Amino acid sequence: QVQLVESGGGLVQAGGSLTLSCAASGRTFSSYAVAWFRVAPGKEREFVAVIKWGGGTTDYEGSVKGRFTISRDNAKNTVYLQMNSLKPEDTAVYYCAADRDFIVARMPGIPHDYQGQGTQVTVSS
Repeated sequence: QVQLVESGGGLVQAGGSLTLSCAASGRTFSSYAVAWFRVAPGKEREFVAVIKWGGGTTDYEGSVKGRFTISRDNAKNTVYLQMNSLKPEDTAVYYCAADRDFIVARMPGIPHDYQGQGTQVTVSS
């Protein structure tokens, strides 16, 4: 059974850092793109960042550029989201999702091939 499992969320003060992990099991994702999304209270799902597993091409949502970094560890079959200079508006449930198509992978409003259950990130002011 293929699974994506997020971890690393928690409570942090504004200006702090967290690293989220998205561990994939059940298959390798060498031909997939993996994206992070977030859902804040009262808001719709928002694209955060995406990485193409093969080659490492990345893209970011504008408000996180320069603060967040997405990366992958092929040996561990894991994608990371390093989040620095966190702001209260970054508070949300963060999800990872995988899709074969790099463009489709970053679309927040459609089903993806695989998706995790999410991890809560809370940034206090």
